[in-house]
Amino acid sequence: QVQLVESGGGSVQAGGSLRLSCAASGYTSRSNSMAWFRQAPGEEREGVCFMYTGGAGLTYYADSVKGRCTISHDNANNTVYLQMNSLKTEDPAMYYCAATEMTAIQALSVVTWGLDRNDFDYWGQGTQVTVSS
Repeated sequence: QVQLVESGGGSVQAGGSLRLSCAASGYTSRSNSMAWFRQAPGEEREGVCFMYTGGAGLTYYADSVKGRCTISHDNANNTVYLQMNSLKTEDPAMYYCAATEMTAIQALSVVTWGLDRNDFDYWGQGTQVTVSS
């Protein structure tokens, strides 16, 4: 099992920045693929960004956050970060960290076609992001 714990959410003004963290523990060797999803009330859970930590530097960003967000991974601490800049009033949601084990081919499929929540086995409890205008 892999346990994921998110932190770093909060309330910021539009145009501000936040850095979300996701600390992984347990059998982290089974989590070479990390992603952030978000879900606003009444909406479907949306894939935000993805990183394949198994190599090849594969990342994916949803069009809604491209250019404003950066995903990164600290191998020593088994922590994934989501740096969000220029936050907009449409960004508020519960942000979830997700993990799974993928092959490089599967990771390339994510980069090409986008994120599917059904591909991920492990989920955190979420951290809330609020943006005020």
